[in-house]
Amino acid sequence: MATLAAARNSTIVRNIRFALLRACFALGSWLRPTATLRRAWRLFCTPLSITRRRALATDIGGATLGSLAIGGEQVAVYTWGDPSRQPYVLLAHGWSSHATRFLAWIAPLRAAGYAIVGFDQVGHGRSSGRRTTLPDFAAVLAEVARRHGPAAAVIGHSLGGAAATLALADGVAAERAILVAPAADPLDAASRFGRFVGLAEYLRSHLFDEYEAKHPLRVASLQAHLKAPAIACPALVVHDLDDREVPWAEGERYARHWPAARLLTTTGLGHHRVVDDAAVIDGALRFLRGETVGERVVSSPNLPYGFC
Repeated sequence: MATLAAARNSTIVRNIRFALLRACFALGSWLRPTATLRRAWRLFCTPLSITRRRALATDIGGATLGSLAIGGEQVAVYTWGDPSRQPYVLLAHGWSSHATRFLAWIAPLRAAGYAIVGFDQVGHGRSSGRRTTLPDFAAVLAEVARRHGPAAAVIGHSLGGAAATLALADGVAAERAILVAPAADPLDAASRFGRFVGLAEYLRSHLFDEYEAKHPLRVASLQAHLKAPAIACPALVVHDLDDREVPWAEGERYARHWPAARLLTTTGLGHHRVVDDAAVIDGALRFLRGETVGERVVSSPNLPYGFC
């Protein structure tokens, strides 16, 4: 009973804090828009602190734990098997997550003969740092891949799928790619974030202004439909129709614009359970064996979302 009461009180406290946060952003959007936008950007780039607690509390599943110095940060790396002697799969986790989020995949991949390399992104899990962005995600992934050589496959969830796409488009070598609930559009993600925290609508489209002022990059150029056409390797895109964090249409966009991609649609799994689903993992392994999994998505000017 005491435990239930404590959990209820903790939920109430979190709800109050979130309501206050939204009120601050809503009011600040009109009273101090520049400062509020800067605060929103920093929050947007800051993973939830729970990523570290969850990573430390999660069993590493027999992995060898190491680290790589990348961009002035220490990036935690998890290795199963010997990627220097076996074909290896590179795992890319999503936002506020960690490499051991893929534990359900380890035994099946090892049984199929693969070594596995996972890593915690900067500001996530056991890695150092506080803030990161999608281009940073892609750069760290590319460097981990460079240190280990061409991969048999890259598997990315959510923002990890987006990072994998950017890295592959920029020349990272992999025979195949599996994207699970991949985020396709940083502009839409920023809009969803702004709405979530209560940022006024007129400011949401300016969330990346600070970043673009410091970097020679337009964030709009990172959208999936602009990057995927340049990637030659086969891809399997898995997305759930009931995903409330990254809409199914974003996964469909990858499958539509990636020349050798197929789309596997699930229902009732949402954004997170889809990663652990046995049928999804089985489908991914069949795809790695060269079997046909999922459906082709056909695109034309008259079919803006294709069909499958």
